[in-house]
Amino acid sequence: MTQSQNADLTALQDRQGAEQELFELLRIPSVSADPAHTGDMARAAGFLRDKLQALGFTARVDPTAGHPLVYAERLDAPGQPTVLIYGHYDVQPEAPLEEWVTPPFEPTVRNGRIYARGSTDDKGQAYAHVRGVELLSKAGPLPVNVKFLLEGEEEVGSPSLEAYLKDHADELKADVIVISDGSRFAPDVPTVTYGLRGLSYVEIHVQGANRDLHSGSYGGAAPNPINALCEIITRLKDDQGRITIPGFYDGVEEPTPEEREMWAKLPHSDEDFAASIGVSDLPGEQGYSTLERLWARPTLDVNGIWGGYQGEGSKTVIPAKAGAKVSMRLVPGQDPDRITRLVQDYVPTLAPQGVQVEVKALHGGQPVKVDLDSPFIQAADRALTRVYGKPAAFGRTGGSIPIVAAFRSLLGAPVLLVDFGLNEDAPHSPNESFALEDYHNGILTSAYLLQELGK
Repeated sequence: MTQSQNADLTALQDRQGAEQELFELLRIPSVSADPAHTGDMARAAGFLRDKLQALGFTARVDPTAGHPLVYAERLDAPGQPTVLIYGHYDVQPEAPLEEWVTPPFEPTVRNGRIYARGSTDDKGQAYAHVRGVELLSKAGPLPVNVKFLLEGEEEVGSPSLEAYLKDHADELKADVIVISDGSRFAPDVPTVTYGLRGLSYVEIHVQGANRDLHSGSYGGAAPNPINALCEIITRLKDDQGRITIPGFYDGVEEPTPEEREMWAKLPHSDEDFAASIGVSDLPGEQGYSTLERLWARPTLDVNGIWGGYQGEGSKTVIPAKAGAKVSMRLVPGQDPDRITRLVQDYVPTLAPQGVQVEVKALHGGQPVKVDLDSPFIQAADRALTRVYGKPAAFGRTGGSIPIVAAFRSLLGAPVLLVDFGLNEDAPHSPNESFALEDYHNGILTSAYLLQELGK
């Protein structure tokens, strides 16, 4: 490694250029869930391919059964480690549009933040790695081999990615896979994430009569699917906040005493956390701290519910059907397929008389936990220390990236999660944003991380 590659890279940063390029990418409405944006998906993929080609990568856009993905490689360091950087260029739908202060696909800077859909999830974080490679290239030869895999279906569950990994396993071989698609613990706390919860996502469908019924003519005699659904949901947890599905907690890995001690030292306040989301209390499973419940305990939450009349005014009907979307975040020791089967077996047993209940599986993902003694984790700690002037905190996250487990099983490489965003960025919500300083620190972190991995 040359002396220049060990030097401080801040003097080489082109902050204005980095911002303008990200703004150009953010203006492309690459909404993977909406077929109307198919052309925009191709445009975003082409933008990334062209940029990586300009940086000396062999880059291409590969079709899939769904949206295309971008693969690029620059293998300039024979004998050195190979780093595969994963990200996604697709974004969530912008709705509800009326809640955006400024247009979601016209990036706007307010109070040091870029407001745009995809700014933090994941265009801003993924593009920080693109610019990180560019920054490091200014100091000399790259100290490692670098590959990029940027997909266009993460926000719809990555349905095409696993098949792509299987078909291109040899080409995608790497010593470590780097992902930045989440949040740091706090603005002044650089963080290495070493655990992700898994996911089981289902829909509960309740059917009553063969049509909507007049509530005066049939009320008191006919079954009401909405009432039945509410009863079912209420019985899925007890008064201690524990999930009642038989076998749900079998095999659950408890946080270690060392983890509990490490998390207790983090600058967390229940009062501040509650205030940040505008609530007065933080209900949950009793016997566990807030961070333990967020990071190391499984959950069950209703994400959507429907049935009956939803329009203005009144309509006195007993609906024929009702339904709910339910997600369960899972922890090490739980298998999503097994949990889904348990739910499908148990929920129908809770059905009141007169209704039929079906549980449909949607998608899921395995939980992931990384060994804190990994040399890759230590390299990330050193890189973050160089940027922030303090050692990294080590935490898990309550979210899920289902494809991470597939990376580990199909490519056989460890995954390194180094997140540049914050929860306050409001990913998936109206007025999503990304702090400019976090973007530029992400670029520096990416460059220094490649240096450290090269050592």
